[in-house]
Amino acid sequence: LPLLINQWANVVRWEMRTRLFLRTAEFLWQEGHTAHATEAEAREETLRMLDVYADFAENWMAMPVYKGRKTESEKFPGAVDTYTIEAMMQDRKALQAGTSHFLGQNFAKASGIEFLDDQGERVHAWTTSWGVSTRLVGGLIMTHSDDDGLILPPKLAPAHVVILPVTVRADDPQAVLDHCHRLADELRQQTYHGEPVRVEIDDRDLRGGEKLWQWIKRGVPLRLEIGPRDIAEDAVFVGRRDQGPKDKQSVPRGQFIAEVTSILDQMQQTLLERARAFRDQNTSVLTSKDDFYDYFKGGEESREAGFALAHFCGDPEVEAQIKADLNVTVRCIPMDREQTPGTCFMTGRPSDQQVVWAKSY
Repeated sequence: LPLLINQWANVVRWEMRTRLFLRTAEFLWQEGHTAHATEAEAREETLRMLDVYADFAENWMAMPVYKGRKTESEKFPGAVDTYTIEAMMQDRKALQAGTSHFLGQNFAKASGIEFLDDQGERVHAWTTSWGVSTRLVGGLIMTHSDDDGLILPPKLAPAHVVILPVTVRADDPQAVLDHCHRLADELRQQTYHGEPVRVEIDDRDLRGGEKLWQWIKRGVPLRLEIGPRDIAEDAVFVGRRDQGPKDKQSVPRGQFIAEVTSILDQMQQTLLERARAFRDQNTSVLTSKDDFYDYFKGGEESREAGFALAHFCGDPEVEAQIKADLNVTVRCIPMDREQTPGTCFMTGRPSDQQVVWAKSY
């Protein structure tokens, strides 16, 4: 021990109401199962994987999350503790983006998972389980995209740069294409997080506007339009997907090549900061039942009001009442916020934890 098992597998399960990317009858699932000799090791593994998921969500997907523990009502059945990462989508609903469970010895006893300890005694192992799925694809889409289509964080984009040759009025279209291929080779010599910059050249015989919008909808971070005038000026015409489709500028070719990886890093950080600002702007601290109910029942426009931080006494009956009344649940007891004593907004009882409430997928 420890026994560490990680798997990727397709899962099929009955879903009464499917939702594209988020809740489908078949999906790709990454999950782990581990067995440990001690409780401390199992708890450490549980939190380590929670950190792995949170790191991927924030530093690769540019999707800010709350890390936290589920309440007794919301935790995985049979688990001692369930931990989660919770993200806010653009409709202000919460998305449970990954979970990590400390199972104690419950499943070991049910399944007969035993080992010989250092005293030669047969004892039950301490186990964990954790997982994410293609639901993260849905989370990525709903966190960043706009009415024009996908916006992909550069670290996860299949292509970082697409070059669009403009040959419609060129005296020598082949010269434009040759120039674009040389530029692509120069860009591929730049290294972005340990790998060459990924470049596509779209030389299809399509109208420029049609071709441009296809790549905007695909979410490629950087678009370069190259025509005879740009070649003559030794420049590139650059559009960034984190900006509007009309926000384009001419940049000297050498400068762009030298700065392309810095631009990609800047875009990655911009998307994270934009999503975090949106979450923070749509999170309210509430202290009374009336304010809480008004927040989540405030009319058509605010039906998905956002996140609410409110002190909670932990009573499962209170949770059940709020879920029945508002379809709102405790998403997590956040771990990264300093907790101070307070009063439960529903019961008036003492509370030592401020929890995250929201409607969710």
